[in-house]
Amino acid sequence: MLEILYQDEWLVAVNKPAGWLVHRSWLDRNEKVVVMQTVRDQIGQHVFTVHRLDRPTSGVLLMGLSSEVAHLLAQQFEQHQMQKTYHAVLRGWLEGGATLDYPLVEELDKIADKFATQEPVAQPAVTDYQALAHVEMPVAISRYNTARYTLVEMAPHTGRKHQLRRHMVHLRHPIIGDSAHGDLRQNRGAAAHFGLNRLMLHASALSFTHPVTGEPLVIRAGLDRVWQQMLQQFGWQDQIPDVPRVEFAIDAVQDNPTE
Repeated sequence: MLEILYQDEWLVAVNKPAGWLVHRSWLDRNEKVVVMQTVRDQIGQHVFTVHRLDRPTSGVLLMGLSSEVAHLLAQQFEQHQMQKTYHAVLRGWLEGGATLDYPLVEELDKIADKFATQEPVAQPAVTDYQALAHVEMPVAISRYNTARYTLVEMAPHTGRKHQLRRHMVHLRHPIIGDSAHGDLRQNRGAAAHFGLNRLMLHASALSFTHPVTGEPLVIRAGLDRVWQQMLQQFGWQDQIPDVPRVEFAIDAVQDNPTE
C-alpha cells in the first residue's frame, strides 16, 4: 500500500516511492505495478493525473478525483502557482545558494519523439537552490581521496524535463544516483560505500490553493529508509526538520540505468 498524505472528496496525494512509474508507459511495457493503478485500487475510485515525477524520484504526487478538479490543479502547475520543494544529495561541495536562470534545450524521448521533425529549442528554466549541509567522508572514489557531498534544497519555478538534475550538472555538482546526467563512478561509489543506490532526489513538499475550497494546503512527504540511513551516516539528521521520517516506508527500488 502507498502512503496517503492527504485525501478529501476532491483530491488525493501520496508519497511516491523511488523506482515506481506514475502510470503505464513505454519506458517499461511489462511493469504492472504503477502509482495510478495502485492508488485507484487502494481508495476504490478513479484518479486523474495532475503532474508527474520521474520514475527514480520519490515524494509528493498529487492527483484529482475527477477530471474537472485535475484540470484545475494542472492549471495551477502550468501557471506556476504551485510551490514545490525538493531535497537532493549532490556530488562535491556546493556553497551558499542562488537563483539559477539557465535555459535548457528540450530533451526528446527516444521512442515517443522519434518522429519529431523540429529541432529542440532552448526553454527558460529557473531554479532556486540553497546548500544546507556538507560532509567529507574518508573514502576514495574515482580519482579523489575522499568523498564530498552536499545536501541541498531546491525550488523550481519552471517545469522542464529533468530540470533539477540538469541544473545541478550545470553547476558541476550532479545529483547522486543520476544515471542519465550524473557521474557513474561517483554513483557506484556512493551505492557501494553508503547504500545510496537510487536517485537522491525527493519531492519534499507541495504548497498550493485548494481548487474547490480555496484553502491553502501544504503537503509534505516523508523520507524513505535510504534517505534516513544516509542522514544518520552523514550527521545530517537535523538539517531538514520539516520533512517527516517514514517509519514503515516502502523500500526504494533501484534506479533503472537505462532510463
